Amino acid sequence: MDETLRIILIIIVSVSIFGLLVFVFVKNYIRKRLEYYLQEKNKNKKL
Repeated sequence: MDETLRIILIIIVSVSIFGLLVFVFVKNYIRKRLEYYLQEKNKNKKL
């Protein structure tokens, strides 16, 4: 029983860490993309 519980906890922790890393990566990617499009929009308004 202890061995299966340990394996389940390792899987849960691994998936949580992987999900956190993916979330941070996607958040930064979307932020950069959004800032780029906002800068392009502001450039077009100034012209």
